[in-house]
Amino acid sequence: MLQNKNGSVYEGMTNAELKVSKFLTDNDIYWKFEQAVYITDDKGRPRVWTPDFYLPELGIYVEVCGTDKFDYEFRKNIYYDNKIPIIFVHAYKEDKWGDYLIKEIQNIHEKRWELIKSLDYT
Repeated sequence: MLQNKNGSVYEGMTNAELKVSKFLTDNDIYWKFEQAVYITDDKGRPRVWTPDFYLPELGIYVEVCGTDKFDYEFRKNIYYDNKIPIIFVHAYKEDKWGDYLIKEIQNIHEKRWELIKSLDYT
């Protein structure tokens, strides 16, 4: 179990975040909770955001969406504009969110592989 200065990192998680942390752990995917990422917002200002999970071995962030009332599209666009690989998971409403998460990880790495193959190193 991960620890922070106040106790377990799990203490601050929502039920959906707990489900995702268990899924990642059960699939041997190393994760960090709320690892900071530096972005430039839509007005060009530097900001620090903390997506729910960072998968350091994969170089991917995961944001667990907890409600339909929050504007996740705004955040998706900011991450996209900053070239930050992130997957938004709706664990509270999707039955197959785990399959979706794995497929999106694969998609990100397939795009990375295509970019690497296109590099001209001669």
